[in-house]
Amino acid sequence: MVEIKTPEQIAKMRAAGLVVAEALKACREAVAPGVTTGELDEIAAKVIADHGATSNFRADHGGLWFPGVICASVNDEVVHGIPGGRVLAEGDFISIDCGAIVDGWHGDAAITVPVGEVAPELLQLSRVTEGSMWAGIAAVKRGNRLQDISRGVESYIRRQPLPPKGKYGIIEGYGGHGIGSAMHMEPHVLNYVERGRRPGPKLVTGMCLAIEPMVSLGTPHTHVLEDEWTVKTNDGTWASHWEHSVALTEEGPLVLTAFDGGRAKLAELGITVAPDPLA
Repeated sequence: MVEIKTPEQIAKMRAAGLVVAEALKACREAVAPGVTTGELDEIAAKVIADHGATSNFRADHGGLWFPGVICASVNDEVVHGIPGGRVLAEGDFISIDCGAIVDGWHGDAAITVPVGEVAPELLQLSRVTEGSMWAGIAAVKRGNRLQDISRGVESYIRRQPLPPKGKYGIIEGYGGHGIGSAMHMEPHVLNYVERGRRPGPKLVTGMCLAIEPMVSLGTPHTHVLEDEWTVKTNDGTWASHWEHSVALTEEGPLVLTAFDGGRAKLAELGITVAPDPLA
């Protein structure tokens, strides 16, 4: 079952989304050579606590305990990297995923941040991944199907010029999800159109989805490390991960985890966002 939210519930999710936005902003500003991923985790934890929210990452997930309030995935780590003593170095590439709960309602978002000066193809990888996220968000319209989001993400990536070495691999098996009274809910939102898969449910007012493309400079295939969390590319190519949580309202989409509700980015795509219920 897909959970449908009331306007009042979406307002609470907006509050949670803004906490996530603040935590990611603080982490982005702190990323630098010599900083540990554990220090970034502490920064995000303080922001979450200071806003009276709680973490939805540092919790039991189906029998597996995740110890951080962020996932810190560096270089060839795609998602679910455990924060700790790893020291970031010049030229590294880190994806930071964060979530928060306010009054029982969840927010979830991710960014990719270069550490100092990085290779141009990595900056382009991040731009392509972020751009595909916005293309997916642009497909969050009443009457569209779930698969329209997947098609929006994939078609954007496929249109981009290939990097000098390698290709863009859309990570298989991982994707976005419904979000609301829990962090991970139905439906699963693939970042590509899978042959033979039904187009999925129609998008209706009150649906809230986390759109999160993950793209590598090579393979779409991954494996999980012995820590049972960290996901790495099979060929060792580096990856980028971007995510926003989005609500579909009567007035259109609202990006819950963007400070401006997604107004600037979606305006570039000819889309007007819904009014901010907390404005």
